Amino acid sequence: MTCKRCRSDSHSVFNGETAIHFLGLKGLDKPIVWVFSKLAVCLECGFTEFTIPERELSVLATGEAVAGAVVLDKKVARSLAA
Repeated sequence: MTCKRCRSDSHSVFNGETAIHFLGLKGLDKPIVWVFSKLAVCLECGFTEFTIPERELSVLATGEAVAGAVVLDKKVARSLAA
């Protein structure tokens, strides 16, 4: 595999945990999406690629939690705390 950024052949694959947040103040009311993917990291420039699973990708596309997706939905968290 060649790096898309620097064309290096020096890369490695790692397990990763990524929390994806929506931008801006409106993003505060949207779910935080957790992705547990394999990360392909260029060891020369740091460029990293990963794939977001279909359920979590659906949350990013709609801004709404879906069944089976790994998210922290602040609306749900607030109702549980009450």
